[in-house]
Amino acid sequence: MSDIILEVKNLKKYFKTKKGLLHAVDGVNFIISKSETMGLVGESGCGKSTIGRLILRLIEATEGEILFEGKDICKLDKKEMREMRKKIQIVFQDPYSSLDGRRSIFDSIGEPLRVQKVFNDKQSYEKRVYELMDTVGLARRLANTYPHELDGGRRQRVGIARAMALNPSFLVLDEPVSALDVSIQAQILNLMEELQKEFGLTYLFISHDLSVIKHISNHIAVMYLGKIVEKSECKELFKEPLHPYTQALLSAVPIPSIDVKIDRIILEGDVPSPINPRPGCRFAPRCRLAGDICRQETPELREVRPGRMVACHFVENQN
Repeated sequence: MSDIILEVKNLKKYFKTKKGLLHAVDGVNFIISKSETMGLVGESGCGKSTIGRLILRLIEATEGEILFEGKDICKLDKKEMREMRKKIQIVFQDPYSSLDGRRSIFDSIGEPLRVQKVFNDKQSYEKRVYELMDTVGLARRLANTYPHELDGGRRQRVGIARAMALNPSFLVLDEPVSALDVSIQAQILNLMEELQKEFGLTYLFISHDLSVIKHISNHIAVMYLGKIVEKSECKELFKEPLHPYTQALLSAVPIPSIDVKIDRIILEGDVPSPINPRPGCRFAPRCRLAGDICRQETPELREVRPGRMVACHFVENQN
């Protein structure tokens, strides 16, 4: 039996604009194995959050396949998708806007149970909600409070508890700690790791913060303007990034030591428009290695070393 829980094939999402088609996600491929975490990293606007929403079918794909446990999510009807949502859930970036301010914490956590009609009696329902609060470290005395009465860390714990309500096997974590203070970020990341070990969860962890991605991920995919430019095991990528864009990203990560000198890679040039993009590598206008072929032919994501996938024409020519 395969360990692959999610496989994304040639996934595309285009949005219509007045100027043309915006290529938010353009031919993305990746797999995620059970009980592992894949980090999806890139700067704002690269399409990583769009991928998360496509996986949950919060928005519909333009083209491609999303295979979860062998079933193509894109082809499921309304009833089948309702059942699938028990297995796939999401934790949003902003814990405040993702909660209904008119509902108590107890009601917010219990909402999936009510929608899916999991329990027929009130006692079992209440027991499950309190169990979820215990699981994510929320004091039961907070059950009747409202989102505006809690700090960011507790609000995000509510979001995690709600996502865990139906015992899912896969969670999309869309920048779940970016809106939190650093000390609270550590608490939430530790909680996510504990839940993963206890329940065997699989994560797609979306973030622009490389230090967070490094802490929690088994594998990493780096995105740039709708395309994945590099995929690798976490340790290998941080040890030796191969794509020029990944190299620039890692060179910008602060090092907490005055004795360590880093050669910063300053990206020059303008970011090309994702609307009706021209053929060629989308990173070419800012790449120090770019040649004529980069502006004419789009590089394919290919294996250049065992377990290392890179979309670059000149990756083998680097020193």
